[in-house]
Amino acid sequence: MNDIRSRGIKNIENRMAGIESSDMRYKVLESAKGFKTSWILLGQALFTVWKDKLYKEWGYQEFEAYVLKEIGIKKQTALKLLRSYSFLEKEEPRYLERDIAGQEAPASVPTYESVDVLRLAKERKDLDRSDYARVRKYVLEEGKDVDYVKKDLACIIKERNEADPDETAAKKRTTLLKRLLSVLRSVRTELKASKSMPQNMMKEIDALISNVELEIEN
Repeated sequence: MNDIRSRGIKNIENRMAGIESSDMRYKVLESAKGFKTSWILLGQALFTVWKDKLYKEWGYQEFEAYVLKEIGIKKQTALKLLRSYSFLEKEEPRYLERDIAGQEAPASVPTYESVDVLRLAKERKDLDRSDYARVRKYVLEEGKDVDYVKKDLACIIKERNEADPDETAAKKRTTLLKRLLSVLRSVRTELKASKSMPQNMMKEIDALISNVELEIEN
């Protein structure tokens, strides 16, 4: 939101002045003006621009250059908008339809940052449906700010880890073994290429790699 302000609404209005109101480019700029109230319309418009590469028709080679120069938002913000809108379109289409239809009061509309946290919660394998439902309620129904949502998600993850310490330890062990395996394979590749290691030591490295692979599988 601060990115839009820093570039100035006036700059956006100046660009709109020379474009037909029915043009997609005009609609994106119009959505950018209302970014503070509802980012969802802007996210929807940018998703179309990104997916269809419309920015190329408007003289921009890269999407990042378009969003920065045309509507005054940085790459990181634009990507979060795309991810958050895409997530709602895929996972919460009913909510999305309700918001775009204007059934949500501006005060209750979640920020794109909060929706991005909800997206991350959905992707976590260590959280169940009830955990997601809890985060979803705070984001989509109550419009909690991103700091509140992040803290709540951190609490849920901590509760899950404390509830099953053995499972947490097992996951940590597997992660470390995979990291070790990656290093060993990389070292083996370099040693083979250099041909500087005795054959018996290469066999020992191969055996160690096999043992680590077995440990991961078990």
